[in-house]
Amino acid sequence: MRHFDLSPLYRSTVGFDRMLSLLDSANSDQAPAYPPYNIERTGENAYRISMAVAGFKEAELTIEAKEHTLTIHGEKAEDNEEKEVLYRGIASRAFERHFQLAEHVKVVGASLEHGLLHIDLVRELPEAMKPRKININVSSSTEERKQIEGKVN
Repeated sequence: MRHFDLSPLYRSTVGFDRMLSLLDSANSDQAPAYPPYNIERTGENAYRISMAVAGFKEAELTIEAKEHTLTIHGEKAEDNEEKEVLYRGIASRAFERHFQLAEHVKVVGASLEHGLLHIDLVRELPEAMKPRKININVSSSTEERKQIEGKVN
């Protein structure tokens, strides 16, 4: 079974519409398979997308982060040399791959090594969203009660 029906979740959640839509679209069979990629967690708030882009030069790849979407585009430069190719097994077609990024996820770097494009991401939560410790204040009436009880005994 490759398809999950997420529609029952829509009616029992509030505020998670975007997340459920992303899950629904990721579940569809219309996603392109080229080029293959991995998504790894490299730390508590760090991630890495590794994409196989064999044969592409750095100048033939573009990475753009806009709002909550990361777009990776690759297009081979025109090869002016006349070659007689007997067998073509290495894909050199253009591609465009989109990734939906969660809130507060930023692209911090990219590198190309050994035919793999690595894109490093980090989730940076604002101070207002980080967990914080709340001090418990003792009310004055409780303090007075303790003082009175201390005097009576």
